Amino acid sequence: MEHGYKNIAIIGAGASGCICAYYLLKSGFEVTLFDFGSPLRTLLPTGGGRCNLAHAEYDFKELAKNYPRGEKFLYSIFSRFSTCDTLALFEEIGIETYTQDDGRIFPTSNSAKDVREKILTRIQKAHFIKEGVKEITPLDSGFKIKTDKAEYLFSHVVVSIGGGKSIKGLKHSLIPFTPSLVGLNADIKELSGVVLKNVYSKDTKLNGDILFTHFGISGPLTYKISSIKSRDRYPYKLCFDLYPNDLSLQDLLNANPHKEIKNILSKFFPHNFVKYLLSNDSEVKAHKIDGKTRDNILNRIHNFELKITGANRGEETVTAGGVDLKEINPRTMESKLHPGLYFTGEVLDIDGFCGGFNLQNAWSTAYIAAEAISQAE
Repeated sequence: MEHGYKNIAIIGAGASGCICAYYLLKSGFEVTLFDFGSPLRTLLPTGGGRCNLAHAEYDFKELAKNYPRGEKFLYSIFSRFSTCDTLALFEEIGIETYTQDDGRIFPTSNSAKDVREKILTRIQKAHFIKEGVKEITPLDSGFKIKTDKAEYLFSHVVVSIGGGKSIKGLKHSLIPFTPSLVGLNADIKELSGVVLKNVYSKDTKLNGDILFTHFGISGPLTYKISSIKSRDRYPYKLCFDLYPNDLSLQDLLNANPHKEIKNILSKFFPHNFVKYLLSNDSEVKAHKIDGKTRDNILNRIHNFELKITGANRGEETVTAGGVDLKEINPRTMESKLHPGLYFTGEVLDIDGFCGGFNLQNAWSTAYIAAEAISQAE
């Protein structure tokens, strides 16, 4: 056993753990980061390799609405470390940013590798131990950390191990981990490659784009649906309005009596999708479409159903679940069960939509924990 006290231990050298280390080092603490892999390796694939750092939503309550789990818990956190604070943080680190039209914020380098290198340069005074932590034991004063190779003692511990992971020795309740922000499986392979724009999900009251794939559906709207319904049992049905605006089909039929219905609807939807949607009616000419057939076509458009059989685990990047928020103080990120123990990032039962929201949670909770530790000293 190593008997020397090492002040602060951070378990997990991901986005949240490294930024927590950054702020603690600025406050003069000795910091040790534990991780069995390379620091910030999970940052590299974010934003398609460009690193979607945050989202341009500057009202903390509106920002928190993008988290299916954790919204109210994040009010206090985002009111004290907001999107503005995130931009100031990265400017301080030496990372310039820009905002896309959709609100996503990226480094001007468009490189997650560049972000990783700049963060690691700023925390090079931290002590890195490349060992996996197996157990954390609260002591009368401090904590004992057991890895696969040794044991260590610390005054404070920050757990930033990401989603889908747990550590022995703590009595905290864990909300079971489930996939979030993933594609959804559906038996509809004939539509693979088709993209539908701005469809409306009647189940979640959200609009967005859907991509049909070899396994089912993917794309921005699908990821939001999978996040909101991450705890629903499979199979379940989804219902979409494929054209939320008023589609005056009868007027179109009247104006194009000698056109096949598939050619009329191809102005609104991809050709391959129209053939699937119409089935046996696709080559019928407009003047032969009776009222019943017209209404059936409209029903397929405005009430398009899919049977979802599971999540596409190969796409999983974020998990729902983690440490129960009832056991964490949102003002400090400190455990209500073990004083001196803190949790940040995705290890908590917090997860957001695509668009920089999960990294915002990482940065904000990291800052709050570091600030609380600084004040506690």
